Amino acid sequence: MKRIALFLLTNIAVVAVLGIVASLLGVNRYIGPNGLNMSSLLGFAFIMGFGGAIISLLISKPMAKWTSGVQIINEPRNADEAWIVNTVRGFADKAGIGMPEVGIYEGEPNAFATGAFKNSALVAVSTGLLEGMTREEVEAVIAHEVAHIANGDMVTMTLIQGVMNTFVVFLSRLIGYAVDSFLRKNDENSSGPGIGYMITTVVLDILFGFVAAIIVAWFSRQREFRADSGAAQLMGNRQPMMNALARLGGMHPGELPKSVAAMGIAGGIGQLFSTHPPLEERIAALQNAR
Repeated sequence: MKRIALFLLTNIAVVAVLGIVASLLGVNRYIGPNGLNMSSLLGFAFIMGFGGAIISLLISKPMAKWTSGVQIINEPRNADEAWIVNTVRGFADKAGIGMPEVGIYEGEPNAFATGAFKNSALVAVSTGLLEGMTREEVEAVIAHEVAHIANGDMVTMTLIQGVMNTFVVFLSRLIGYAVDSFLRKNDENSSGPGIGYMITTVVLDILFGFVAAIIVAWFSRQREFRADSGAAQLMGNRQPMMNALARLGGMHPGELPKSVAAMGIAGGIGQLFSTHPPLEERIAALQNAR
């Protein structure tokens, strides 16, 4: 419930801020007496599309901490915490990135990496992962998350999401205006967008949003294969990553906040909308790697 409330409140706040920005720049008035202003519509779509994605990226670390209850390890309190921090530090040094923040959270087996910048990211592992895997397998999972950071996956996925969002906003309103104009072509007294525009825009926002989600999920799955390969390189051996994935196959992965789900070690079960490929495919990809 806490995650859902924070997610909804954050999105409402982001939309409100972007709406104010669009209003101040004047791009929200893309339909005027002379018809559709394409440049204003494109500006509005860009602000709403990229703005939301970029803000989500910038607040991804605090949001992940709040929604998952991540306890940052500032000073290791025991040998296990010291081992986790040293493991992350070793892989970060090897990958050539700054030392990420390291945290632990209560939950089923999973882990994630997040953050807007390579040199100030966050790597978090769950208690379920630490309890259910061998140290070598946990090392592989941590290496996978560090590979996500080193590959710049958080920024890459943000840019892809921004492009998709922009197209959704732009096309739905462009088609909505065309439909509305057709329905009201004999109404000389009409001004401003009508019911045809509003209904069409809402419906297409939803439909195009689904298509965009499928495309973003496909890109996310490709980044997972690359992070698996990166983990194998960081460890100097692909077998631990394969063992960790096989172990995950017998576990019930914990749910992650939507803001970091694409950077976790395990994802959902929906094929088209899943941010992660099936574990069997990931293992096979590592087996066939040269």
